[in-house]
Amino acid sequence: MKAPHAVSRLRSERLARSAKPFMARGGIKGERCPGCRLVPSHCLCALLPELPTQAGVCLLMADTEPLKPSNTGWLIADVVQDTFAFGWARTEVDPALLALLADPQWQAWVVFPGEFVEPERVVHGLPVLPAGQRPLFLLLDATWPEARKMFRKSPYLSHLPVLSLQPEQVSRYQLRRSRRDDHLCTSEVASLCLEMAGERQACETLQAYLAVYTHHYLQAKHQLPPDLHGAAYAQWRALGRAINPPIPLEL
Repeated sequence: MKAPHAVSRLRSERLARSAKPFMARGGIKGERCPGCRLVPSHCLCALLPELPTQAGVCLLMADTEPLKPSNTGWLIADVVQDTFAFGWARTEVDPALLALLADPQWQAWVVFPGEFVEPERVVHGLPVLPAGQRPLFLLLDATWPEARKMFRKSPYLSHLPVLSLQPEQVSRYQLRRSRRDDHLCTSEVASLCLEMAGERQACETLQAYLAVYTHHYLQAKHQLPPDLHGAAYAQWRALGRAINPPIPLEL
C-alpha cells in the first residue's frame, strides 16, 4: 500500500485532536477504507493514479474538511505527487506552510475569484517562470463562506498574487449541494490549474478520477454495486490507455 499522502496525514492529525469521534454518513457501522474513505465494498484503492508533475498543489483546509469522505482535496493528493496540506486556524499558522511559501523553488498563487480581490493582485494566466522554479497553486479547501473568511483572515497570504479562474464549464460535482453552478469543487479547480500549467495528463486524470470516485460514492450511498461498464469507467479506460506510463485500468 502507498504511504499516506498529505491529506491523509492531516486527517489523522485532526482525528487525534478530536474530543469525540467524527461520524461520517453511510457505511456499515461507519466502516470505511482508510485509503479511499469509501465503504469497503466500493473501495477504489486499486485505481490510485499518482502522476509526476512539475506543478504542485497546496491545500489550506478548513477544520473538518480532511474528515469528510466527500472532500475532493484527497483526490488531488492521490493524483499529484507534490500535494501539501495544512489545517487553517484564524489565530495561528503552521510554520511548515510559511516555509513552503518562502521556498525559492516554488512560485505560489492563491486561487480565488478576482472580483473579491484588489485588482493589482489579480492575474488571469501564468507567466513563464525562471529556470528551476515551479508553479504552486494554493487552494482554500472549504465551503464558500469559509473560504472567504480564510482569505480575509490569513495575512501571510497577502503578498501572494491571486490567480482568478474563469471556467467555462459547469460543475459536475454531485456529492454536496451548491446554490451556484459556477462554484467548482476543489478537485475541479485543481484540474483547471494543472491545465493552465501545461499538465494536461494530470488535468484529465484528475477529472476522470473524480468521476469514478463520485460514481462509487453515490452507488454505495444507494447500496448498489459500481457499474464497471458505465460512462465513468469508459472515460477512465480511454484515458488510461492514452497515458504513458499507464494508470491502472481495472479494480
